[in-house]
Amino acid sequence: MIKIAIPVLLLLCFAMLNVNAYFNVTYLNTTVVLNNNGSAHVVESLNLFISNSSIAQYLQDRQAINFTISNWQAALNTNLLVEHILNPKSSIYGFAFLPGPINYAQGNGFAQLTLNYYVSNVTTITAIAPRKFQYDFNNSVFNFVHTASGQSLSQASKLNIVVPKGAQIVSIYPVPDFPVLSFISNYTGSTLFSWYSQEPLSSFTFSYIITQSPGQEVSAFFSGIYTNYISLLLVILAVVAIALLVYLYIRVSNTKV
Repeated sequence: MIKIAIPVLLLLCFAMLNVNAYFNVTYLNTTVVLNNNGSAHVVESLNLFISNSSIAQYLQDRQAINFTISNWQAALNTNLLVEHILNPKSSIYGFAFLPGPINYAQGNGFAQLTLNYYVSNVTTITAIAPRKFQYDFNNSVFNFVHTASGQSLSQASKLNIVVPKGAQIVSIYPVPDFPVLSFISNYTGSTLFSWYSQEPLSSFTFSYIITQSPGQEVSAFFSGIYTNYISLLLVILAVVAIALLVYLYIRVSNTKV
């Protein structure tokens, strides 16, 4: 009995020593900065608790070369380390991931993980008058918690949407937690809107109007001409190159005959 009890006691002691050996994502903050071309710059920050016995593993993983997002997801055992803004019809671009340094408190560690990326066609743009465009948020880009009634923010999380300066809010639902609705100003001058933990997103609506200045209209006009000119020039160069190759092929063929 003594021989059996000793290994059991050793296993129990080992288990007790490793009770606090884990990672835990304690908060998610998603910020979506909307651009005038319909795209968005997304920055997601995850607050990570690191138990004392897991600090060495975090430091090792942080310094590892070619340690992918999938590797981090497995190491941290979390489903929150993903892109929460995704366009189902296009891929993200400019992706960067930064596991931050450790801050220490009471023997444990705390770090911030940051996802930084861009998404196309987050808003639909409609010209409603000369120099006036309405932007409608595409809520199909949300990739948060999927429930029977639709998507919602996860617990201990926040969604921020930042609109261009001068945007006129047309409709917004659900009512944001910040700023507090002012019936007098109707969000006039507000550029940051936030929703907090477990907010339902299944009927999310967000629309605003941007009015271009005459200078912006002229700049956009010439920018469009430049873009179209470059595209036309590339087509012409491709046609010339193909014609030249055909000419050289015919000439070489005739020479051999």
